[in-house]
Amino acid sequence: MGKKLSLMALSLIFFFSLCFTLCFAGNVSYDSRSLIINGERKLLISAAIHYPRSVPADGNCAWLHWISNVDSRLLSASWVLIVHFVNVNGDILQMWPELVKTAKEGGVDVIETYVFWNVHQPTSPSEYHFDGRFDLVKFIEIVQGAGMYLILRIGPFVAAEWNFGGIPVWLHYVNGTVFRTDNYNFKVENEYGFYEGAYGEGGKRYAAWAAQMAVSQNTGVPWIMCQQFDAPPSVINTCNSFYCDQFKPIFPDKPKIWTENWPGWFQTFGAPNPHRPAEDVAFSVARFFQKGGSVQNYYMYHGGTNFGRTAGGPFITTSYDYEAPIDEYGDYTFSPSNCLPRLPKWGHLKELHKAIKLCEHVILNSKPVNLSLGPSHEADIYADASGGCVAFLANMDDKNDKTVEFRNVSYKLPAWSISILPDCKNVVYNTAKVTSQTALVEMVPDNLQQEGGSKAIKWEVFVEKAGIWGEPDFMKNSFVDHINTTKDTTDYLWYTTRNDKVFSGDGLGCFISLQFFVPQQVVPFDLSLDIVVGENEEFLKEGRHPVLLIESMGHALHAFVNQELQGSASGNGTHSPFTFKNPISLKAGKNEIALLSMTVGLQNAGSFYEWVGAGLTSVKIKGFNNGTVDLSHFNWIYKIGLQGEKLGIYKPEGVNSVSWVATSEPPKKQPLTWYKAVLDPPAGNEPVGLDMLHMGKGLAWLNGEEIGRYWPRKSSAPGKCVTECDYRGKFMPDKCLTGCGQPTQRWYHVPRSWFKPSGNLLVIFEEKGGDPEKITFARRKTSSICSLIAEDYPSADQKSSQEAGSKNSNTKASVHLECPQNGVISAVKFASFGTPTGKCGSYSVGECHDPNSISVIEKACLNKTECAVELTEENFNRGLCPDFTRKLAVEAVCS
Repeated sequence: MGKKLSLMALSLIFFFSLCFTLCFAGNVSYDSRSLIINGERKLLISAAIHYPRSVPADGNCAWLHWISNVDSRLLSASWVLIVHFVNVNGDILQMWPELVKTAKEGGVDVIETYVFWNVHQPTSPSEYHFDGRFDLVKFIEIVQGAGMYLILRIGPFVAAEWNFGGIPVWLHYVNGTVFRTDNYNFKVENEYGFYEGAYGEGGKRYAAWAAQMAVSQNTGVPWIMCQQFDAPPSVINTCNSFYCDQFKPIFPDKPKIWTENWPGWFQTFGAPNPHRPAEDVAFSVARFFQKGGSVQNYYMYHGGTNFGRTAGGPFITTSYDYEAPIDEYGDYTFSPSNCLPRLPKWGHLKELHKAIKLCEHVILNSKPVNLSLGPSHEADIYADASGGCVAFLANMDDKNDKTVEFRNVSYKLPAWSISILPDCKNVVYNTAKVTSQTALVEMVPDNLQQEGGSKAIKWEVFVEKAGIWGEPDFMKNSFVDHINTTKDTTDYLWYTTRNDKVFSGDGLGCFISLQFFVPQQVVPFDLSLDIVVGENEEFLKEGRHPVLLIESMGHALHAFVNQELQGSASGNGTHSPFTFKNPISLKAGKNEIALLSMTVGLQNAGSFYEWVGAGLTSVKIKGFNNGTVDLSHFNWIYKIGLQGEKLGIYKPEGVNSVSWVATSEPPKKQPLTWYKAVLDPPAGNEPVGLDMLHMGKGLAWLNGEEIGRYWPRKSSAPGKCVTECDYRGKFMPDKCLTGCGQPTQRWYHVPRSWFKPSGNLLVIFEEKGGDPEKITFARRKTSSICSLIAEDYPSADQKSSQEAGSKNSNTKASVHLECPQNGVISAVKFASFGTPTGKCGSYSVGECHDPNSISVIEKACLNKTECAVELTEENFNRGLCPDFTRKLAVEAVCS
């Protein structure tokens, strides 16, 4: 054990100490109100962006140069490290810099990321990978160059819907290792509070040790324990939730910190898509700062992509979009400012951040006074010694709007909303009134182009054999655990039966050949893989089909008989085990059965999660004359992975390891098929997705880069989806679902940086059958921009605006439109001042409408990159429908 432990410890020492060697922190401390950086209290807005879930700038960091500078401290993974950089470097127009830039433009002060141990040491403690999208140092340097703070959650247990929670699978097989408890080999943690009880006294000792170990490193920055309900006084315990306004630190000298505010939710294959409205996210953030919060982190601000096989769960989708303020395709192009912020969410939160920052000094240097304004209505007022005053007016009623009286002035509060008054008089922001424009984003099809511009794609095909390819790996007369066998080197494990029995009407028959059993050893000789069916079976005479019954711990299965696919089955994101029950075609004589078991990401969290297994537990065939035959304890031959995987035929250097068959008409609905084509990149410079709607399930690569698992599995939640989300009331992941009956994920992000000018190798492995001729690229484009503003909305000019309707207001609510990528407004599709209805993309004129609306907008906006139109008498007929709060709705097209 000692030797194995020393190897593991060396890897951890290098991995965690490096961050402290490279990072120069400002003077960071704290008091009960906030973090204090260089002697100044700070109110901080943080944004989670995970470096492996996007792609970096060009160039790699010379990691070997730093190894000699690493000190020998073993650091914990329980924690968050807060770092401030002092140097500023130039921008590089690639994805990481653009993501950081867009976050900063959105009013963010801090970038937060986990450190993902299993991408840096995936297969052994003696290897290190810090290149490409795993270049942690380059990511940190980009944050540094932007002049921002960094929260480094050093893991390496991260959960994060990431494969095996960020822990390399090999650690599970170090003798004596038990995860997440007082175990000599395992001393790392994150978000432990909910699971500590399952480990008894060992869990308590472990949490206390982790805190002591971290603080003893004397890093000069605070340590944070997320979701730790018994954190010791040497660290700061924090909150992770959709709402943290009622959270209080354990100890009174600690600031109130929100480490995970979930602006959306993750997706699982086969489930509908969850949505969290921008109004509710803003409500939760405003409420947190209203109630004394000091640091708030969006998890996620850019979710990105689970490239390759990095998704956990199991069943987490390849997309990790999370409905975050910057969408999954926050891709760079070869021109600046081309990240795709999700509008209106990004813009609405940007305006919120501006409003909160106007209040920063006052709320950090005074104590609030709470004032009741009604049963579900209240004000929190902050007043400092210099005469500054800030008020938050809250309506917690989730159904009814309310007009409240505050300091002899009436304020209208929509249901489930908060108004921010940075001078205790004028409303600059209300969480329910979205002044930011909305963008309609579409995936524009772009047919695959053969290298050289030919539209006729020349596919080449290689078909895997169902069952054993090459030599078997081992044979055993029982089922083995899938994960323990593959150790996650592949998703795939073949189970094939070694049963030379005659199944006939006279009974189960007799052995017709010797039984060989060589446990867990390579079998060096050819073996029959056949089940022999007697001619007297009634199902053969009557044209019926016996039924194959399979029980599995998860995650998915394809069943083959005589090289033909008989059916598939799988679990789902809430329940991995499943039952396969399907008629199969057996013939008289020999029959070959091969079962392909698959994982779809490993468990990423929970108590004792490393022991959660997968794979077959029972196989039976029902329908023989003498009843059901149980094959579970017969001899099974195993083969790990696919032949194409083993040979690396998805890589440019391995593609010629097999004999591909060129064809002008690639096979459709054919399982176990590899397809490859050489392509030109899609036109333009917009972010790119691969449309896999007409394929079944499998893996995809471009130029050897792992696009990831694809599975256009349709969601099965009839009646649970909605056409429009109601932001009012507390959010939960199943509150606002869309996409019922539709594929959970149709498009798969392919970063532009992965394309060459020509000669791009696209390789697809299709498990169960699809139509490769219908595969296309799609370019992610903004098709329309919209804005809907009412007269009583706060002005976007937060420093001088006043509540619309107050007697001394000199500013008016305005529609603001701006085209992305320096485009111009080429058409106005809709404009109506009055009582328009609908939403972006489907506005319609209401009972009250100013017929000059379109001409006013066209005059102000056509052929401009951006424009603003005030709701004034000079622009619109304010005499219309005086008994209504009038609105202006606009939809425009950018080109």
